[in-house]
Amino acid sequence: MSTLSCIIVDDEPVARKVIREYVEEIDFLSLVGEFENALKADNWLKKNSADIMFLDIEMPKKNGIEFLKSSQLKPLSIITTAYPEYALEGYELDIIDYLLKPISFKRFLRATQKAKEYTELRNSKSSLDMPFLFVRSEKKIEKLSFEEILFVESAGNYIIIHTEDRKLIAYLTLKGIEGQLPNNFVKVHQSFLVNFMMIDAVEGNTVKFKNKEVPISRQYKEQLMELIVKRLLKR
Repeated sequence: MSTLSCIIVDDEPVARKVIREYVEEIDFLSLVGEFENALKADNWLKKNSADIMFLDIEMPKKNGIEFLKSSQLKPLSIITTAYPEYALEGYELDIIDYLLKPISFKRFLRATQKAKEYTELRNSKSSLDMPFLFVRSEKKIEKLSFEEILFVESAGNYIIIHTEDRKLIAYLTLKGIEGQLPNNFVKVHQSFLVNFMMIDAVEGNTVKFKNKEVPISRQYKEQLMELIVKRLLKR
């Protein structure tokens, strides 16, 4: 595939230097910008684009989490921080990975490979032409048809894929698998993607699938109800 452009957003010169040197060692990455705070990065992204953003959290003026929440133009994001306590909130904002400083090159490479795989899947039209996907779960790769998936649950830096009779744990983010699924999979919560075609009922703030239930957050309920109304009008 072509080179992935990336930017570094970190207020520490030493931290930027480490990431810059790591990027230079990886042939599918190209550094196009470095910023000492989120405001400068945000201004740059309004006129330019990047595929990946290596983002620190504790920075002056606006921290990394605030930036992710407010920015409409953010690239695929990999958090680079010394603070583990933001991990859950970060994954809820659809980051690709969460790296704790000091970051080893091996761990950095693994994070960038995840971003590369996600980009390739997102850009591949043929992947969505097939009614199934392959999932690496534990020590094997399993073939899973879209129609048997009820919903996908985020669990930090991995996901749980729920079918009627089993659960598959895969080392992916919710954002990572979203790019592999067709458009009948919709987000109803920061931690849940559901197969719209498999919903049995919507009751209050809950989506029901036979003997399973998924919460609906206020942020996504309106979108889900619009889809249901459109389906009713087509009958």
